[in-house]
Amino acid sequence: MLVLMSTQLCSGPSPEPKDVHPFIDAAMLQDSSIVASVVQKLLLNFVTRPKLPLNASHPVFSDDARPGVLQRVGSAAANVVLLPYYTFNYLVSSTPEGATSQLADNSLLVLLIMIHYRKCFSTNESIPTNNVYTMDSNTNDKDAPVFHDNPYCKALNSAKDIQYDRADVEGNAQNGPVVRLSFALLFDALGRFLNDEIPVLLLYSLVHGNCDFQEYVLVRTDLDTLLMPILETLYNASRKTSNQIYMLLIILLILSQDSTFNASVHKLVLPGVPWYHERLMHQTSMGSLMVVILIQTIKYNLSKLRDVYLHTNCLAILANMAPHVHRLSAYASQRLVSLFDMLSRKYAKLAELKNDKSLKVISDQMEADNIADDMSTELHIYTDFLRIVLEIINAILTYALPRNPEVVYAVLHRQEVFEPFKNHPRFNELLENIYTVLDFFNSRMDMQQLDGEWSVDKVLEVINKTCRSWRGEGMKMFTQLRFTYEQESHPEEFFIPYAWRLVLSRGFSFNPSAINLFPVEIHLEDAPAGEQKV
Repeated sequence: MLVLMSTQLCSGPSPEPKDVHPFIDAAMLQDSSIVASVVQKLLLNFVTRPKLPLNASHPVFSDDARPGVLQRVGSAAANVVLLPYYTFNYLVSSTPEGATSQLADNSLLVLLIMIHYRKCFSTNESIPTNNVYTMDSNTNDKDAPVFHDNPYCKALNSAKDIQYDRADVEGNAQNGPVVRLSFALLFDALGRFLNDEIPVLLLYSLVHGNCDFQEYVLVRTDLDTLLMPILETLYNASRKTSNQIYMLLIILLILSQDSTFNASVHKLVLPGVPWYHERLMHQTSMGSLMVVILIQTIKYNLSKLRDVYLHTNCLAILANMAPHVHRLSAYASQRLVSLFDMLSRKYAKLAELKNDKSLKVISDQMEADNIADDMSTELHIYTDFLRIVLEIINAILTYALPRNPEVVYAVLHRQEVFEPFKNHPRFNELLENIYTVLDFFNSRMDMQQLDGEWSVDKVLEVINKTCRSWRGEGMKMFTQLRFTYEQESHPEEFFIPYAWRLVLSRGFSFNPSAINLFPVEIHLEDAPAGEQKV
């Protein structure tokens, strides 16, 4: 099926009315019952990872008088359809474990290709009235493309947990066939295989498009099943593709939009984090680990990728979590203040370069202007980043200070990093709150009669006692930052090439000169070492 659908590789990254994909276009026109059955079977193959039936038969007539395979598609077509099966059967007959894995992986690839496909029409073409179409709302051009609703995408988005009744929560019967499977098994399967890039795209598709599955994930008490492999992958970002990192961050952003999720991750205590090597983590909360890994991802991006979109997503997740932070660990608190320090030093360096008079002596005035414009843009970006970090710290101190003595300690310990921005017009109102906290706790520290020198334990003891008397007097209340994820207006331009990159990364070989969906050179760079390249 992947080979039959591979005509997409010959088209450009943006679907056009002239594109012809006979197999997948025919698949899109199938009856809703067939569509639901296909989506359900492909998902079940991924979840249950069945062994390939090496000696299965395909009768011309079924035992229960229903049409057999050959009656349905014709003998000639059946030979074409079943040839890949027989070939695959022959190749993997000696390795049942490999057959199990490949059948599950290829089923998932087929599903991803089908749910992200979009059939394009021109508005001046006659469109069948028995189908539903959606038009790009961002343009008034009469020749703008119109996209056919993808029935496989709709089937996945409306999939239901098999444990629920066939009527929805409001008691209304479902219209037409519905994909039903165990969300519990799907949740567990995703957790087991999220170290692979392909299931990551499925998880994104589910939490973004299927409200029922998203709600199911949010009410699970064992969120570590999904979050631990996600965070481990982000921890190893240098060995992953940028697309995989983006997908994982978007998944976290979608989940962090829910306040219950943000509260739950801080109540979930981990006995240890064996894959984190910088320091031992014992009895740390999932929320603290998320803060540490997200900040590490920001630092990695700052030094390697330098991608503004990735930065923004990480900070957006932290901002959504901030008002709900509970007992943030000492290490996570230190990392948070260190993040502000790192960004502030980068900001100061850019500001110094921007004001450097040496730019004015460049002989090419146009070049000098371009450099100045680039620096101004980057300086503005870092100003926004610094403000978001200040908003995060401010939200913790405003809404959750008594529950976070380690954050107070970290701010007290590194209070000098805030001084250069005290009078900055973009930051001064937020820093007023931070300095209100600093003044309150510094004064309580000065009042202590201490024999000997201060130690970390003694400082924390005073902070814990002082937190009990904290009433938030003098703190200004700001509107909480709340970031939400919105898919781009033309998601097909990203997801269709991305899904096919995943197919090619699994060793499928096509003629490189015929591939127009994306530059082959990019695929060669992204493909993991040791796998077949095209």
